[in-house]
Amino acid sequence: MENCTGVPCASITCASTVSDIDGNPYNTVLIGTQCWTRENLKVTKYNDGSVIPIDATGAMSGTSTIWRNLTTGYYTIYGNESSSGTNASTYGYLYNWFAVAGIITAGGTSTKNICPLGWHVPTEGEWSALGTQLGGIVVAGGKMKSTGTTLWSSQSAGTDNSSGFSALGGGYRDYTGSFRFFKLRAIFWSATEIAPPYQTDARYYQLYSHRDDLYPDSDDKSIGCYVRCLQD
Repeated sequence: MENCTGVPCASITCASTVSDIDGNPYNTVLIGTQCWTRENLKVTKYNDGSVIPIDATGAMSGTSTIWRNLTTGYYTIYGNESSSGTNASTYGYLYNWFAVAGIITAGGTSTKNICPLGWHVPTEGEWSALGTQLGGIVVAGGKMKSTGTTLWSSQSAGTDNSSGFSALGGGYRDYTGSFRFFKLRAIFWSATEIAPPYQTDARYYQLYSHRDDLYPDSDDKSIGCYVRCLQD
């Protein structure tokens, strides 16, 4: 979707693909003046080569006290499938917010970036701008979801993927470690923390199989959500 209101599309550089440090390629899509990855991130390192560990505790259900108590960056795969499994290849990896934030120094500065060089995890404001570009958050979700009921459990009336964002209902991993809402919801982290007294939470954006909205919400930083990257 190339609808660059107020800005000539030709002045915005959005290469057709970008690769992460592991060599995984991602298609991109230009939506307004924002260049997004079209697939969920599935990288195992920050872009300086530092490893992001995997947490595979809890077997297929994922329920695990280890997961809920992590305070540094980790990723996981829905259902604790292997990295060569269908869930990983189709939906990508789930990350806790600490991985999204990178490695935080004593002064509170992030020193690592999970996205490719020249890209970043979008902020709350950048997600909001995407919703506005697509006609408002009440209808934006339908324009962002892939069509059909193979990778979603159902399809809301406004689902047409007209933006090209191609979101999939990969579910998430909750605070207890349990994997939930597979094919029912797509949940994406933002880079934005919630202000005190709820600073243990961070903002995410959610799409539902049966609704057309792009829903902003927040939860504990320990939950596992998908990541889309936005060009700097």
